[in-house]
Amino acid sequence: MADLDTLRTRFARTLEAARGPAGGPDPAPYAEDLLGRWQEPQRRYHTVEHLAAVLDRVDVLEEYARDPEAVRLAAWFHDAVYLPDRSENEERSARLAERALAEAGVPDARTAEVARLVRLTVTHDPADDDPDGQVLCDADLAVLASPPSAYAAYTTAVRAEYHFVPNDAFRTGRAGILRQLLALPRLFRTPYGAERWEATARYNLTAELEMLSLPAHDPS
Repeated sequence: MADLDTLRTRFARTLEAARGPAGGPDPAPYAEDLLGRWQEPQRRYHTVEHLAAVLDRVDVLEEYARDPEAVRLAAWFHDAVYLPDRSENEERSARLAERALAEAGVPDARTAEVARLVRLTVTHDPADDDPDGQVLCDADLAVLASPPSAYAAYTTAVRAEYHFVPNDAFRTGRAGILRQLLALPRLFRTPYGAERWEATARYNLTAELEMLSLPAHDPS
């Protein structure tokens, strides 16, 4: 379980750095709202553990970012709105960031950058001249390069989030997502991600796609 007090401290530090010397309201209510969202009962993968993991990976990749604090705030907001049966989660998360960060005293340009980064997680396909997008997307996709047991836990959690989807429909939809990812020229855009995560992630995605292509087991 992610340490919530540590996450509160991390958010406060990030927000204070992002808004600069002008300051603003107490960060605590904003942290509580976000942590409450990340702990909603419909979540099985997109939880505070995922949030903490993405933040940790942003720390690893920080040297490649142009605006690390914007990337960290984007990590906080990128799945802040998450309903598995909706398709506009990223857009709603970006709009939440726009409202909350403006109110919290973050300058307009940085708030806009955070929202742009959140919207980028729809495709995970940042441009070659977008280092902040590359860092956020690499941090979000790093789970794909997990060791076998952790990758299995990830896929199990994703299936649990979509428990309401019949097996055949889920297998078809998930296979489509895997093919889209595998079709990207590169899954990871930072030098660190390309070197450390690319090969393992492609192996995991290919293996999962092969499993989904096997005949479904009929429990009856």
